[in-house]
Amino acid sequence: MNFIKRHMKKIVFIIVTTFVFTTMIGYIYIKDVYANRNSYKENLIRFHVIANSDSKADQDLKLRVRDRVIKEMTNKLESSESIEETRLIVKKSLDEIKYIAKNELMKNDSKYDVNVYFGDYDFPTKSYGSFTLPAGEYEAVRIVIGKGYGKNWWCVMFPPLCFIDINHGLTDKTTKKELENVLSEEEFNMISSAKKDKEIPIKLKFKIVEVIEKNKMRFANLLVGQN
Repeated sequence: MNFIKRHMKKIVFIIVTTFVFTTMIGYIYIKDVYANRNSYKENLIRFHVIANSDSKADQDLKLRVRDRVIKEMTNKLESSESIEETRLIVKKSLDEIKYIAKNELMKNDSKYDVNVYFGDYDFPTKSYGSFTLPAGEYEAVRIVIGKGYGKNWWCVMFPPLCFIDINHGLTDKTTKKELENVLSEEEFNMISSAKKDKEIPIKLKFKIVEVIEKNKMRFANLLVGQN
């Protein structure tokens, strides 16, 4: 402990230097991700269902709630032609979504409470078929069952990928078409799998972004702790 106190300035210097160096190196490889990442969340709304726990019963219950909500909301959402239209539908339907989820819980003899939210939430890097969305803050509808301590399930509400899935069977071709309708060519190419052998795999690129963002937070907390 005394050693750490005596060499605190050196330790901080090493940490800062390492952070700056790794960030610069990482940015060289993923600068295209940084240049376009903010535009993703402006064109997508995600759907997120979180289980009470990781027990098999709670995870099965989560999927039943998911299926019921998707089934009941399909007619409203699958024909939406813009993110603004979907956003309006969602805001008007939060109470209905909560009722549907609660009703499904009751049908399965569950006494868990359920809460439904619509806002901006942090997501880790996630893959959807051959497409990968980078970590970051996205607009999303979030259903939390019980304590919400369990593993979650997610999909894309706009464009309505999860709603197409339940009726027609989602394929990469369908996903490609729907995403191309709402993303620019550059944005679309960014989240599709790397096509050239020399390209950094898209998942790795987004994981690098995720690590850099986490390091920024740790660095900021370190500075706060020193004040």
